[in-house]
Amino acid sequence: MDSFVVIGLGSFGMSLARELYRMGHEVLAVDKNEDVVHRIADSVSHAITADARDEQVLKSIGVRNFDYAVVAFAENIQDNILITLMLKELGCKNVIAKGNDYLHVKVLKRIGADRIVFPEADMGIRIAQLIASSNIIDYIDISEEYSIVEVGAPSRWCGKSIRQIDVRAKYGINILAVKNQDGSAINVSPEPDYIIRRGDVLVVIGANDDIRQLG
Repeated sequence: MDSFVVIGLGSFGMSLARELYRMGHEVLAVDKNEDVVHRIADSVSHAITADARDEQVLKSIGVRNFDYAVVAFAENIQDNILITLMLKELGCKNVIAKGNDYLHVKVLKRIGADRIVFPEADMGIRIAQLIASSNIIDYIDISEEYSIVEVGAPSRWCGKSIRQIDVRAKYGINILAVKNQDGSAINVSPEPDYIIRRGDVLVVIGANDDIRQLG
């Protein structure tokens, strides 16, 4: 279990903090708006009303003791940069900041942000991936080049074994698991002799360019 301090409880920060807590992590949510802090109080480990632009506030919270510190807002670029800089200067091990535009990202990198996220852009990419291929059901980015994808079994594969299809050699991907159509049964690390059935959902890992061949 990791510990997170999430600063800024807009829609992104709110959903991030709640999901991290749901996943079993320790989460401290921070915002200067008392109403939003009250709304999230029951959905995280701790929630406090505080102005994170004050270095003494960050020290009193003990931000350096958390595994991750997330600056979850980017509407006010000046405050975003200021808080990111203070978190690094206070010794936070991993600072994740929400970015706004190209110049903002350059500044965040320069002052030491360990990771920069673009939630809106990332969601746009995710939706584009899903709607561009009727066969892809869902996917998880591993890096810019590799993904784990849930994909409906191509019709040309149905009735053939994984060995016959020669998935790794011909398509450059690996099948991690096979689920039946309604998800009620899952075969993890299927044997090479497993026969692909119509309606099967394959969980595959590979390069994005190779995965697109399955669309």
